[in-house]
Formats: sequence, C-alpha cells, structure tokens
Amino acid sequence: MNAHEALQTPPEVHAVFKDVHLRFGVHGLEEVRPDQAYVRVERDDAVTLLTHLQAIHGYTHLAFFTAVDRIEDGVFELLYLVHNYHLRHDLGVIVEVPREGDGCTMDTVHHLWPAAATYQREMREMFGVAFPGCPRVEENFALEGWDELPPMRRDFDTREYSERVYYARPGRKTHDTREHMKEKIYPSEAETW
Repeated sequence: MNAHEALQTPPEVHAVFKDVHLRFGVHGLEEVRPDQAYVRVERDDAVTLLTHLQAIHGYTHLAFFTAVDRIEDGVFELLYLVHNYHLRHDLGVIVEVPREGDGCTMDTVHHLWPAAATYQREMREMFGVAFPGCPRVEENFALEGWDELPPMRRDFDTREYSERVYYARPGRKTHDTREHMKEKIYPSEAETW
C-alpha cells in the first residue's frame, strides 16, 4: 500500500455509510480522517442503528460514550464512538436529546456493550440524562448524596456552589496573578512587562 492509498477511506466504509443512510436516514456525515467519521441519527433510530452497525458491519467495540451540553440549543448531544477492528475505522454516532423534562432520556445500549452501563450511570449523574432499563443506573456513581443540579451541565455555577459549600480558610490571601508572578516568580523580569 502506498502513502496515497493509506490516506483514503476504504471503499468498505463508504458501503457502510450508504447502507446506514438508506436504512436509517442518517445525516451529517463528516469524515474527519480516513479512519474516523461521524453521523447523526434521530433518537428513535439510534439503538437500532447501533445494533445494525455491531451485528452487520462489525463495529463491535464501544470506544467511548459521552455527552456534550449544547445549552444554547436546549439539547445534549450523545456521542457513541464505535470501532471496527477489521476496517480499522471509528464511527461516531451523534444523537440529540432534549436537556429538560421527560424528554431528557435515551434508550440503553448496555445489552450491546455491557461497559455502556458505566457510561450511562455517569451521564445520568453528571448531566441528568436518564437511561431507563440500564442496570444500577439510579445508584450513586461518584457523587454520593448529591442533590444539586448535575455538575457537568453548563448552567451549573461552580463558583456559586464552591462559595456556598466551602468555607474560606483563615490566613489565605488571594493575589492578583499577574502581580504575584512579577513579585514572586519572575522578579528579575518584572520591569520588562
């Protein structure tokens, strides 16, 4: 294989794209590299698409599963990154779910990848996305006793929370970073600033 061939997306991957576009109406194909691409799918079709990718197209490994808070649009983007070892290809499947109310749910995929249960527990706790039917999803994951807004949401005010929950330690001073660097860290260079 020459260098030019190594930079091209394999034809088998394009066949996968064509198949899932026709069957599931995926859209927004973005090939970021020959070995990595992303597609978008409607929430109701996501689990069926992921099942199809695993069973028919060999995307057998769930590399990771995460959420992105698009607060401006009122949605979370859930990103499933699946890997096909034979094709040496990663495919990201992006699904939008509403941020608020009963719509902030997604069907579980733990039956396809048992490790997904851990990701789903974390997303429930950190973002507030529900995954009905996922084992142990309602158990605490990392934040025992947490009853605040989920902390990975962009509208969670970290500073307000810290000032409300943690007390100021006596004797601690806050320094202007720039002045502190001039005086303590780089005093010989301060006159050049």
